[in-house]
Amino acid sequence: MTGEIERAVLDAIDDERIVAELQELVRIPSVDGTSAEVDVQAWCADRLKALGLAVDHWRLELAADDPGFPGMEVERDEAWGCVGVLGGDATPGLILNGHVDVVPGGTFDARIEDGVMWGRGTCDMKGGVAAVLGAVAAIVAAGIRLRKPLAVHTVIGEEDGGAGAFATLRRGHRGEACLIAEPTAGTVIPANAGSLTFRLEVPGLATHGSTRSRGVSAIEKFTVIQTALQELERERNRDPHPLLAHLDLANPLSVGTIAAGDWASTVPDHLVAEGRYGIRLGEPLDQARLAFVSAVAEACAKDEWLSEHPVAVSWPGGEFASGLLPEGDPLLADTVQAVSDAGGAVAAVRGAPYGSDLRQYAAAGIPTLQYGPGDVRYAHAADEHVVLADVLHAARVYALLAVRRCG
Repeated sequence: MTGEIERAVLDAIDDERIVAELQELVRIPSVDGTSAEVDVQAWCADRLKALGLAVDHWRLELAADDPGFPGMEVERDEAWGCVGVLGGDATPGLILNGHVDVVPGGTFDARIEDGVMWGRGTCDMKGGVAAVLGAVAAIVAAGIRLRKPLAVHTVIGEEDGGAGAFATLRRGHRGEACLIAEPTAGTVIPANAGSLTFRLEVPGLATHGSTRSRGVSAIEKFTVIQTALQELERERNRDPHPLLAHLDLANPLSVGTIAAGDWASTVPDHLVAEGRYGIRLGEPLDQARLAFVSAVAEACAKDEWLSEHPVAVSWPGGEFASGLLPEGDPLLADTVQAVSDAGGAVAAVRGAPYGSDLRQYAAAGIPTLQYGPGDVRYAHAADEHVVLADVLHAARVYALLAVRRCG
């Protein structure tokens, strides 16, 4: 049920403006590590200022030497943070978070057909960011005076580690709770599994292909390791967390790239494989690394060649720990209720197998969950898109939740 104030806020939501702003956002090609990451944060800062929020728009110090730094997979010469706060200097009652960086590929034309917007970033996750801005604009337009401040955090670098959220939290921006507008396809997500990027370097012994028995193929030796990794994946998925039990693989382990050899008739003496290693809910990263390294070491120990020439394991790229909303935290029930009151179906509650900035806010002691427009199956895809009705519904959910959490 909604009261008079809530109905006034819902009535103030400007659907046309939300769609227009989503088009503007998508047309900024803010691929990770490009200058457009700077441009999109300037756009967000300008929009929040125009709404009357107190805005902190600052150049990030990318402190890679900080022990908590989550890593980056692209180089950045310049990056900016952006936080807007509506309603005073106290601790915000709610943070609405969205990342504005996108992965490479796709188009940025923001084409609309039959109520669907197409293009890179529509789903992941500028649709959610536009919905957040629309919700805040409605609260301002309705003239609501909030008892607790409402904060908006737009961040860069989520796709390659989370440098933007890390810097925002390090700057001291906090709140009593946080909703991240990631695409969830109507589901409320209070937990994310994590992931690490691994690199394996497998040694061999080069020789002419016509005398291959004199050498050792690094490709053939990689199959020994691949078998061990498949067994490790089976082991780590035998007893999944209840929030991830709906998935066929709660904690996937996959090899994404393999490079070996420099000549067709030479036995390759070096192979490099990189992949993604799923982190279980609540599992410390060091413990997860140890399980992986131990599995590789055990496989090497059983092989005549690899026991003397072991595979080297390293961890390039970002670090995505898992994140979990504390059991019984009211943010979950509040969000589910807002989804229903905004006219949506009763939301399912499930965990997700991918990493996000949720784990950074959770690690900072801020209860956090995800709910937003779009389906993650289309994130990063050639056919990335978002249904505009879902964006507009999300704006209403955020508006109701903000009014209820901030008073």
